[in-house]
Amino acid sequence: MINPFKSKKGLGRGLSSLIGDSEIKTSNDQISISSIIPNKNQPRKLFEKDALEDLTNSIKERGIIQPLIVRKLEDQDNKYELIAGERRWQAAQSAGFNEVPVVIIEADNLRSLELAIIENVQRKDLNAIEEAESYNNLIQNFGYDQEQVSKFIGKSRSHITNSLRLLTLPNKLIDMIRLKQISQGHAKILVGLENALLLADKIIKKNLSVRQTENLVRIIKKAPKKSLNFKSANITAAENELSSKIGMRVSLINKKDNSGTLTFEYKAVDQLDRLINTIKNHY
Repeated sequence: MINPFKSKKGLGRGLSSLIGDSEIKTSNDQISISSIIPNKNQPRKLFEKDALEDLTNSIKERGIIQPLIVRKLEDQDNKYELIAGERRWQAAQSAGFNEVPVVIIEADNLRSLELAIIENVQRKDLNAIEEAESYNNLIQNFGYDQEQVSKFIGKSRSHITNSLRLLTLPNKLIDMIRLKQISQGHAKILVGLENALLLADKIIKKNLSVRQTENLVRIIKKAPKKSLNFKSANITAAENELSSKIGMRVSLINKKDNSGTLTFEYKAVDQLDRLINTIKNHY
């Protein structure tokens, strides 16, 4: 297998340079559009309809200027897996083309995924979730670690880490990012927050900027949190006994220094009068 970590890496080299490696055998050809099969590891999942229509019209007028990149499938006769150029492939179909220009390369599953990621990242075609899923695919299925992903893609280790952290968000919020209802800048702020979904809804409804969202989260984090007081069995028993005797809800809070508060909850004036009279008669 080709070592992806030699000399210049990833984006610094460019897709054409990677394909042009002497270790990768290539050939140029025209092949039937029906012989091409989509790549199951294609990083890009969403294709904007308007942009695809514009590309279709352009291809009708000028043809396909940049060839698609494919590899021969060993387990299927005369079939090729698409590595890069899925938008061009889809647009060519819409334009009624029977054949498309391709660069046929010899590549294993890892190299195929690497090239697909590089092309999409270079073109900035991936949304934040697709990018994160691509890096995660390299890590989970091809044995990369974050440092290796960083070197190959040509982005900082912190960028890879922050990108992967987006996948820890709730699924509903991930879908919001995927559909660009929430930006990557907003999403980074929401990672790790228990109320991330509520904040995401507020961002959308109020059309909050990233800076406004940062300020909102800062205020929420600074807000004092109510401490939970776990009552002992004796305190709970005393509350229940008092409540049963006077017919009111009773709350007893006893602090560490044995000071505290005793609260009676009445629902009608006659209950309040009875309580007041009882206290007066005994004190």
